[in-house]
Amino acid sequence: MLIQVISDIHGSAADFQTALDSFAARKPDLLLLCGDFLNHGPRNDLPAGYDTKKTAALLNEYKDKIICVRGNCDSEVDQMMLSFPCLNAYTTLFIPSAPGEKLNGRIFVHHGHLYDRAALKGLLPVGTLVVSGHTHVTVLEEADGLFYLNPGSISIPKCADGKTYAFIETDSRGIRTISLCSIDGTVLRSVSL
Repeated sequence: MLIQVISDIHGSAADFQTALDSFAARKPDLLLLCGDFLNHGPRNDLPAGYDTKKTAALLNEYKDKIICVRGNCDSEVDQMMLSFPCLNAYTTLFIPSAPGEKLNGRIFVHHGHLYDRAALKGLLPVGTLVVSGHTHVTVLEEADGLFYLNPGSISIPKCADGKTYAFIETDSRGIRTISLCSIDGTVLRSVSL
């Protein structure tokens, strides 16, 4: 299974279309979204290509492949525009994994503004992959028995990696590879498990 992970679109139809072009080329099974779909947020400048109606239409085209969580800039009005449930604070996916694998197959997805690492350490079993957005800064690291992935932002990056997203690849043994990619699809960093 191949999962594309995108966060912090913030209404940039142009950047989301670029990320979707990569989605179409690699043909992932799922599109995992970590929130902040349409609104740019009061602390951010308008991103290039800002068009909430077009962004909503693009998102709705992929509604059958989307699993997502609510970001701090998402609201009930966004749900009125989107054809998939987008207001849950978190979700959990389970990828069956073989005994003895580093990751236990649990993927905990949240936006990143409600749970900090200390809280997650107390809530989640060792070997969980924690996926979040919110900071617009890429993260791919292991700490305290949990593995953390933040795909950054495709529209308003706040790190040297620029506009980014991620891929999670699985096979019959579980989660095998996690890759951070630039918006054009170039792999920036990858971890094999």
